[in-house]
Amino acid sequence: MSLENEAVRTDGDVDDLVGIGFGPANLALAIAVDDHNRAAAEPPLRVNFLERQEGFGWHRGMLLDGATMQVSFLKDLVTQRDPRSRFTFLAYLQERGRLADFINLKTFYPTRLEFHDYFEWCAAEFADRVGYARTVTGIRPVTGPDGRTEQVEVVSEALDGSARQVRRARNIAIGTGLTPRLPEGVRPGAHLWHTRDLLLRAPELAQRPLRHRRIAVVGAGQSAAETVEYLHRTFPEAEICAVLTRYGYSPADDSPFANRIFDPSAVDEFYAAPETAKRTLLAQHANTNYSVVDGELIEALYRTAYQEKVAGRERLRILNATRLTGAEESADGARAHVRSLTTGREQVLECDAVVLATGYTHVDPRALLGEQLAAACRTDEQGRLRVDRDHRLLTDDRLDIGIYLQGGTEHTHGITSSLLSTLAVRSGEIRDSMLLRRAGRDLRARGAVAAAGIG
Repeated sequence: MSLENEAVRTDGDVDDLVGIGFGPANLALAIAVDDHNRAAAEPPLRVNFLERQEGFGWHRGMLLDGATMQVSFLKDLVTQRDPRSRFTFLAYLQERGRLADFINLKTFYPTRLEFHDYFEWCAAEFADRVGYARTVTGIRPVTGPDGRTEQVEVVSEALDGSARQVRRARNIAIGTGLTPRLPEGVRPGAHLWHTRDLLLRAPELAQRPLRHRRIAVVGAGQSAAETVEYLHRTFPEAEICAVLTRYGYSPADDSPFANRIFDPSAVDEFYAAPETAKRTLLAQHANTNYSVVDGELIEALYRTAYQEKVAGRERLRILNATRLTGAEESADGARAHVRSLTTGREQVLECDAVVLATGYTHVDPRALLGEQLAAACRTDEQGRLRVDRDHRLLTDDRLDIGIYLQGGTEHTHGITSSLLSTLAVRSGEIRDSMLLRRAGRDLRARGAVAAAGIG
């Protein structure tokens, strides 16, 4: 990699942590560090973050009017770690002048739009510590004369390819989020898109006449059902086809006992459990989060479908037990190829748009770390990254930097790995791990000085 035009920081100007990505996970970490720095007498932790987006944003494409959170407001960025923090959702409501109004709603579940505003309210406090509109292009180990790596250089550049910058750090936290998962062989286009882009693409679609008067939505989870409801309401002249491999949407298990899988203590139990128990728990509790839908939304969609059948004009079509076999852009829209799982009958749906509510997947952090750092990461017998309880990658002894994962640890830490439920507690655990590592470095440094003095 060329070093031309790099702004390189000096050895005396080293961050305790550089966070890669600034979504809710690393925002919670920034808050945990800020809470510590304000209260502790010891030197503050110095942290900075890099984010591809031009400003804070969390699933902006699905901030649908009226859509509510699936987690309690008490699972905000801080409350389960420290309810006295100035960054609680209740503190946000108080500052916005809506605390009494929210109490009168008698709900634990704010709208997604309001919770996003809460995130933005928190993120505004750290604007001077976030490099927005920057992408990380490399992470380089800094090896000392003893052959050990105690720092890394995080190389980033502006999205337009200019203003390359290097930050040195003793720890990094990878919080780059999830990437949309598309069916094999399907490529997105102007009329074929993932739900991530729903509120970007749908208004564009509404600006022109619909030739086919049909939109297909592929998927059976919460995002799929919300997308079907939104499109049915937004395009009253169009037929909305919900393509499901099931007979219908399945309700999420949000009962109190099942919800214990999202408790912070469940992470401890899961981490210590044998591999067979982990597989069992993930399978048994998949219906708390994966490919499931809020019960009230299921009932509302069924009621709509039934009422249309009574009226004789069925715009909401549920193509159940049906699999998408292919999709592509057409000259004036998009085409969905589907096959019935029960009869084998195949058909082609000519659509104005095909929306893929096919979920997300984790990105392997080794691609970001680069060959040298990735080679130092330890893996299990299945080739998965080994992660310590403090969310730090286990590495070879020669590597003495903290590489913390904010997600992608479901195999070690359980189902909350990519969810909001335990962000408050996890951020405190990562912060405390960094403090322990700093204390260890200071102790070793004092020992080295004492040894040199004796000599």
